[in-house]
Amino acid sequence: MTKPPVVEHAAWRAELDALRAREKAATRELDAIAAQRRRLPMVRMPEYTLAGADGPVRLADVFDGKSQLIVYNHMWHPGAGWQCGGCTSFTSVFTRLGFLDNYDARFVIVTQGPIEEALAYADRVGNKMTWYSTADSPFGADVDAPAGGGFAVNVFLRDGDAVYRTWHTSGRGVEQLTHTFALVDVLPYGRREGWQDSPEGWPQAPAYSGWLDSPDIARLYGPAS
Repeated sequence: MTKPPVVEHAAWRAELDALRAREKAATRELDAIAAQRRRLPMVRMPEYTLAGADGPVRLADVFDGKSQLIVYNHMWHPGAGWQCGGCTSFTSVFTRLGFLDNYDARFVIVTQGPIEEALAYADRVGNKMTWYSTADSPFGADVDAPAGGGFAVNVFLRDGDAVYRTWHTSGRGVEQLTHTFALVDVLPYGRREGWQDSPEGWPQAPAYSGWLDSPDIARLYGPAS
């Protein structure tokens, strides 16, 4: 197998220091992006009623007394035994969210699926997050996650009963919210996906081939795991 050059420690350290300078510059740029995000204008949301495990709930009450809310809009395919593998895999990593209490925030899932089906699916794949349904509400469509549409992340700020939409992302913008790709990207082989720039001869496969699918998540984390 072709490898990058093998060198003495001093030469390796020099190359690492050069890479570290780029990494630190990227970190500072991410800090600047976060600062711009905090200064984005907001949009006031109308009243919405979602469905939760205990029945109807106002969007303002989904905050559960917190002032900030992150929503993962989970893709949903009516009647499918297994829902979106990417959504199922992404949300499976969030098993301990109590730390958000110290930041006056909450993180929940909202899906276009009926709440009974959504809760049953969450149990099937061992998902520990709190789920809500927007199947009977325009909320999902209004935040760029319509029925039959893709996944998204939306963030909201609450002031009393007034709710404001502050940020939205989808596609690869969601990657920054999970540790999975960050861990894989520091491995020598990276994601092993064909689109990546890797040394010649290193293992590569089609995009997504290393991702866990919904049955994999159920096998690892579900009730029968």
